[in-house]
Amino acid sequence: MSWENAIRASKLGEGETKMVNIGTKILMIANVEGNYYATEGLCKHMKWPLSWGAKIEDGCVRCPLHQTTHKISDGSLLEWAPFPLFPPFGKLVGSLVSRKDLGVFETRVEEGFVQVSI
Repeated sequence: MSWENAIRASKLGEGETKMVNIGTKILMIANVEGNYYATEGLCKHMKWPLSWGAKIEDGCVRCPLHQTTHKISDGSLLEWAPFPLFPPFGKLVGSLVSRKDLGVFETRVEEGFVQVSI
């Protein structure tokens, strides 16, 4: 594994997320209460880019498309495609793809950059 620069820490304000590419990986970098997290950048359900509208609340990231929710610290799945506006639709769409945890990557801040261990 190697540490790769993902984004300047100054470019990621409190509560913000950004999508970055490191090699062939698409990642979402998040600043949550001054802690930096790196996860896979695409929702495990429908491959929607998480940084495009994902909500981060109570230590969880929620996909804006169908509301699939993962813990941001370890990627564990909490809720799979509930689609709260019409729950039967969410269950149907959720059944099309197997349930998976979100991949996470170790982060650190060095010389002003959020770095990710790849």
